[in-house]
Amino acid sequence: MTAAFETQRAALAQVVAIPVTPFAEDGTIDRDAHRTLLRRLTDAGVRTLTPNGNTGEFYALTPEERRTVAESTVEEAGDRAAVLVGVGHDLPTAVASARHARALGAPMVMVHQPVHPYVSQAGWVDYHRAIAESVPELGVVPYVRNPALAGARLAELADACPNVVGVKYAVPDAARFAAFARDAGLGRFVWVAGLAEPYAPSYFSAGATGFTSGLVNVAPAVSLSMIEALRSGDYPAAMRIWERIRRFEELRAADASADNVSVVKEALSSLGLCRPDVRPPSRRLPAGERSEVAALAAGWSR
Repeated sequence: MTAAFETQRAALAQVVAIPVTPFAEDGTIDRDAHRTLLRRLTDAGVRTLTPNGNTGEFYALTPEERRTVAESTVEEAGDRAAVLVGVGHDLPTAVASARHARALGAPMVMVHQPVHPYVSQAGWVDYHRAIAESVPELGVVPYVRNPALAGARLAELADACPNVVGVKYAVPDAARFAAFARDAGLGRFVWVAGLAEPYAPSYFSAGATGFTSGLVNVAPAVSLSMIEALRSGDYPAAMRIWERIRRFEELRAADASADNVSVVKEALSSLGLCRPDVRPPSRRLPAGERSEVAALAAGWSR
């Protein structure tokens, strides 16, 4: 832990919103709708935004679109929210994106899990180390989705790069998370439950202090209520919120999360906030589920 990154650490111990990237009828980014959605989040009290996350369809955006999304988010956030820019792909691209985030004034980057059929643990360290060393002024947050990664490897990375200050942990196994965090150094990093509200109570019980959220795009007050309950140790209250959002999150998680983003965008569309369009390999939510999602969203907005 270093005092130089305390602001970034505090920003991770929050509801870490993953905003959607809305598309216009012609398939391009709807910049006006994007800014409206970002303002809606900050107006509601959300204080950490992650442009170019998976709910933002990171892998379906072009390099220029990813830059546009980062630029709009930093501009719209101003001094109201911290920005954690998602970066990834091949190493030169990830480094260039991290440096672009630095030039914009973003304080942090999140490094997506390397998409490669052959990921060695030493190679994982090398990949993240190269990115972290390219932007030593920024807080760096690895996005861990690999259950085989050892906590000791994260500690090794942080020994070389003190700007690695937090972890978005997204392996769906609370016991594995508890062990990984302790092997890496529980108090050394800010632990963000990277599988959002459904896993937040169990991960908080094991040491997480923040969680990511796609639901927050639709119902910011619901997500913020959950983190307040968890911070106060009121797990019964947190689980009552969990029950309210259970069906929505089940729809997102079904069929290996095939409709993860589609459900969120359908809900936003039902509220008149953006179009429901997603890009391949995602798909528009099947017609049979659209009315159910709209009813859930309407219930939260009352």
